[in-house]
Amino acid sequence: MTVRVRFAPSPTGMFHVGGARSALQNWIYAKQQGGVFVLRIEDTDAARNKPEWIEGILSALDWIGIERGAYEGPHFQSEYADEHRAAAARLHESGRAYYCDCTREAVQARTGSQYQGYDGFCRDRGLPAGEGRALRFRTPDEGETVVVDLIRGEPTFENKLIEDFVIARGDGSPVFLLANVVDDMTMGITHVIRAEEHLPNTPKQQLLWDALGVKPPIWAHVPVVVNEKRQKLSKRRDKVALEAFRDEGYLATAMRNYLMLLGWAPSGDREIVEWSVIEDEYRLEEVNPSPAFFDEKKLRAFNGEYIRALGVEEFVEACRPWLTGTGTIAPPPWQPEEFDADAFAAVAPLAQTRIAVLSEIVPNVDFLFLDAPLIDEAAWAKAMKEGSAELLDAATAAFEAVESWDAETLKSTLEAVGAERGLKLGKAQAPVRVAVTGRTVGLPLFESLEVLGRERAPSRARAAGARVV
Repeated sequence: MTVRVRFAPSPTGMFHVGGARSALQNWIYAKQQGGVFVLRIEDTDAARNKPEWIEGILSALDWIGIERGAYEGPHFQSEYADEHRAAAARLHESGRAYYCDCTREAVQARTGSQYQGYDGFCRDRGLPAGEGRALRFRTPDEGETVVVDLIRGEPTFENKLIEDFVIARGDGSPVFLLANVVDDMTMGITHVIRAEEHLPNTPKQQLLWDALGVKPPIWAHVPVVVNEKRQKLSKRRDKVALEAFRDEGYLATAMRNYLMLLGWAPSGDREIVEWSVIEDEYRLEEVNPSPAFFDEKKLRAFNGEYIRALGVEEFVEACRPWLTGTGTIAPPPWQPEEFDADAFAAVAPLAQTRIAVLSEIVPNVDFLFLDAPLIDEAAWAKAMKEGSAELLDAATAAFEAVESWDAETLKSTLEAVGAERGLKLGKAQAPVRVAVTGRTVGLPLFESLEVLGRERAPSRARAAGARVV
């Protein structure tokens, strides 16, 4: 038997990090088993679907390493509407489903509760199909449904506690439960690896598989992903869009490494490992069923490690979209022609050790490509104390007089200027840093001065001295 897994997202918004994790888990499992990864777009909610969101799914999968052409699909659920209706008709003809005209209000009136669920009123009425009549599955009155789950063992559900659930709406269109089952049958899916939130639906779907005479797949429900308050990650409340992390400058390698650690860990006391190690060691059966905490701070630290592990040339290339204004949320604050690739290459090794996401490269190096630095007014107020104007004037004159414009010479020069005023280097360089870069923190000052150049650095120090009140 060839293992066939599927990833079946709905194109109704940005690509959720939880969905990305499920996709990776399916991808790895298929590769380990010599099987097939199937991408199915569940697009039947036409009112909420947008073509750009379908492309968003494909590009997000590309980014995390599940590239187009390496999997089967994408298939589209809407293409299987005839199969959905045929399955509903078979279930009705076999007596496993019946038509119901009960409204929610009528059910509540009979049961006296809005929480009790459907009471089976139409089970034996023998209603034919008709406008406004939903098709309900006839759940067995006795026995239990056992779900064989690779992660959770054998969750067992009493059939008498499962209401007769709707499988087709009053207009004949199938609901998710039936469409999902029929699609998996049609595509020959052998293993369903999906989020824990779908577990309550699983006994219903397994009953449908049995009623349609097909052996159900092997299930694996991976743990729900939660925030720091142990609440399920929400698109409305939490930062969950994979595209947002990508556009902020997280590396795909860091992201997929981190996502695979949500509920699983490689051998030994390690977390940051090569993807080949994850592909070799990952075992679906070893996934912890407990909720998995998506810790953005930890992800950020991961990403910083991955950035520092890049070769300098790789780092320069990785930063290029943010420096040239391509593929970013917003263009940098300089014009394309103002970008100096040689100047950036000179400071790249210094910047590489100081940023955790690639978008942070812009505020670290913007002073190199602008006519004047972007002044952080809070930094200015902190650095420009009494005597700063005189210090800046003296530093300007000293810098203009040096014979060799290099970091070491510039450091010793400013150190001497500060000593004349009873200031240690740390105090002396604070106003100079803000004058030249606009900020109190950033790249090493003297290397920055060296790259900025003999003309621009003193000019900025002089201008800042004139501004100090």
